[in-house]
Amino acid sequence: MLAEFTIFPIGKDVSLSKYVARSLKLIDESGLPYRINPMGTVVEGSWDDIMELIKKCHMAILEDTERVSTSVKIDDRKGITNALDSKIKSVEEKVGRELRK
Repeated sequence: MLAEFTIFPIGKDVSLSKYVARSLKLIDESGLPYRINPMGTVVEGSWDDIMELIKKCHMAILEDTERVSTSVKIDDRKGITNALDSKIKSVEEKVGRELRK
């Protein structure tokens, strides 16, 4: 399963990088494969592992603010592993070249 999520502290600074860094520490410690992008983080793993991780990140940010908004997008496909890389590779094969990352 892949899950892309974003966590926004509401009523805080315009810059969110310190909150992203706090979440990424937890994500990195989880041992789950992940990729960051300018709009969120994509994590690969089981339903339970990913949901536990998202909850930890959400609660960590909630410690710093009175209100948090968390958005999650899930792609759950049976029998697929290493989707973080294989989905991109599949598109690159169809395009005929390596894409910018």
